[in-house]
Amino acid sequence: MRRLSTQDQNFKQQFADLLAFETVNDPELLKTVDQIIADVRADGDKHVLALTQKFDRHPAQHFSDLELTQTQLKAAFDGLDDEVRQALEMAANRIRSFHEAQKQDGWTYVDALGNTLGQKITPLDRVGIYVPGGLASYPSSVLMNAVPAHVAGVQEIIMVVPAPNGELNPLVLAAAYLAGVHRVFTIGGAQAVAALAYGTETIPQVDKITGPGNRFVAAAKRAVFGQVGIDMIAGPSEILVYAEGENNAKWLAMDVLSQAEHDTVAQAIFITPDEQLLNAVAEAVEEHLANLPKAEIARTSIANRGALVLVKDRDEAIALINQVAPEHLELCLDDAEQMSQEIRHAGAIFMGRYTPEAIGDYCAGPNHVLPTSGTARFSSPLGVYDFQKRTSLIMCSEQGVKSLAKTADILAQQENLDAHARSARYRYQ
Repeated sequence: MRRLSTQDQNFKQQFADLLAFETVNDPELLKTVDQIIADVRADGDKHVLALTQKFDRHPAQHFSDLELTQTQLKAAFDGLDDEVRQALEMAANRIRSFHEAQKQDGWTYVDALGNTLGQKITPLDRVGIYVPGGLASYPSSVLMNAVPAHVAGVQEIIMVVPAPNGELNPLVLAAAYLAGVHRVFTIGGAQAVAALAYGTETIPQVDKITGPGNRFVAAAKRAVFGQVGIDMIAGPSEILVYAEGENNAKWLAMDVLSQAEHDTVAQAIFITPDEQLLNAVAEAVEEHLANLPKAEIARTSIANRGALVLVKDRDEAIALINQVAPEHLELCLDDAEQMSQEIRHAGAIFMGRYTPEAIGDYCAGPNHVLPTSGTARFSSPLGVYDFQKRTSLIMCSEQGVKSLAKTADILAQQENLDAHARSARYRYQ
């Protein structure tokens, strides 16, 4: 991993270069994705099947072969080892409990003029969740997307998951059954996003698409936004670990690698004011890489986008953390809660020495679908609120409308909107 110090003369530029990364602005990528979307809109099931056969080498001969039944999902769940089933159920229960606390109720009030104002909250009718497949098979992603949708009251949840060579992780299917997914299609890529956004003869059009995927999926989600809602444009996984005081360097090094093993373009940054700890973590990273199954992926990740950063003090660290706005932030120190109050931008904050990011990925309860690539500056984790919409409620009383309509009349005239002005004027004259 590269080493940086805030005392270096060109540190600001080096750090900016480290953070610079673009996932979906490649013109060739966008051209390819636009063509896939257009073809799916034109040919529906036929083109989705053809692309699934081509890219995923799926053996399906008919589109109906790409949909899984509830019987298949239940069989996968029933076939789990007891220990695995219990772990999956525990994770689902904790995720559900956390998201239950996010539920909001509508509200109304009557103002001084006798007018009733308020907000109505209703769930989306139908959502599509994208779950990575193949090498990146994540049953946890099924739970993190489907459970909040259920808690929100979504009527129908459609899941798409690629199945390279027709093979699927049984745990993904079991998670879909446990989370109450209504329909599952073994498709992926931009074609799956297009099918959800516009609908096909078999796949119903959804109102919103959530869940992470590769750069083709990210580009497709951006392209269909407006036709449907999306949760976010997900980039590569990220972790920033800050540590000071007494720490186990081996723990910290493994936390760094926990995200680096995701992808060769994932980002892992370690920051500390303690040069001795920085050296120990660097050494521990190399020790772990000697026997980590995904060592090559992790090594490439930390070589390309990783860094060990030495800061002068905590204030410098806080400034850098807020600049990065990391997806996952670990604060490994005694007063982590106090320090967390100064963090303005982060997807999730893991506080203390006994809270590895991995806990959050699976069973802590909060959602692991988090803003990446600095978007935590203006975005939030996936939650129940992503599967609901808010409608304003307005009801004027006979007396109350007179004051409001006169004000509206005056302002409408100033905007040269005569029909607006007359519409309001009729109510108070």
